[in-house]
Amino acid sequence: MDVRFRLATEADAERLLAITYDAYVTIRELELHWPAANADLALIEDNVRKNDCYVLEVDGDIKATVTHSKGNELKGLTDLPFLKWFAVDPASQGQGLGGQLLDWVERTVAEQTGAPGVTLATAEKHPWLLPMYERRGYERFHAFDPGNGDGMMHLLRKTVVPDANQPQSNGRLDGQPNERVR
Repeated sequence: MDVRFRLATEADAERLLAITYDAYVTIRELELHWPAANADLALIEDNVRKNDCYVLEVDGDIKATVTHSKGNELKGLTDLPFLKWFAVDPASQGQGLGGQLLDWVERTVAEQTGAPGVTLATAEKHPWLLPMYERRGYERFHAFDPGNGDGMMHLLRKTVVPDANQPQSNGRLDGQPNERVR
């Protein structure tokens, strides 16, 4: 099994759309207003162009994705990089691939930005996302109700590089597709 991490390209958009749509079924059932849950091809392509959209491939097939947002959604709340649009192909869930991708992206983004960690957001009413992220070492630091029916949302952060002034060499920083795990 050949596992690779890389930045997505617009040529990956159709596969990313399929994975994201299939993985976000619970989000739609909960009627959460997350853009990725009802994304179309144009929105996926826009995400790839404007952000760092990472993928994990197994034997050349994309199995998971997560995006490092280049926007400033959290301006005023934190300077840490923001991760969003995490999705794993449902046919590949339970194999640890999503965790591998998150581990690699957390380190890579923290090292590239010089930040000690990363942030993400999730809804309290989702039945398993908040506990899953907390098991992965994320801590809640801000809760808010966006007033759109999503209920309480939580911003979470995770320390990845304890001393950001001393970068660690864990993973490639140049975005090349030759990072392998066997």
